[in-house]
Amino acid sequence: MKVGRYAVLLAARDSEFVEKVYGGYFNVFIAAFGEEGERWDLFRVVDDEFPDMSELYKYDGFVISGSPYDAYGNDYWILKLCFLLQTLDAMEKKVLGICFGHQVLCRSLGGKVGKACSGWDIGLRTVKVVKDLWVPSSLEELDEMPSSLSIIECHQDEVFEVPMGAQVVAFS
Repeated sequence: MKVGRYAVLLAARDSEFVEKVYGGYFNVFIAAFGEEGERWDLFRVVDDEFPDMSELYKYDGFVISGSPYDAYGNDYWILKLCFLLQTLDAMEKKVLGICFGHQVLCRSLGGKVGKACSGWDIGLRTVKVVKDLWVPSSLEELDEMPSSLSIIECHQDEVFEVPMGAQVVAFS
């Protein structure tokens, strides 16, 4: 049986708190998404640490973290990340973007992102799930999927237009 291999593309530096409590953001992502037997690698893209392009085929998927940076910024590492995401899309790799991660993924694939007209959004918010687009592996899973989730949001940027062919599966 093939063991899954995944990578976290970390777009933020560990805070003292996260380092002390969790041992770093990487461990937070492993706890949230990892399963026993999988291999997870860390690339600190914010510090210009990227996977070798010739090794991408070895990965089953990628997770892009949040970041205090703007997904529409033109820092060198952000532009390099956009190129990597375009490459992963062409390879039909699975990519999950969280906060900044979904925004930079959107930008990379031709969508529009920018500073929200309403300014900062901070606090507990409701994210609505579009059940029609979610494909459960069983009928029981369909019943388990909530129509909304409460999450803590802290951002001032947003997606204005999704890339062609993209589908919104949840929104706030």
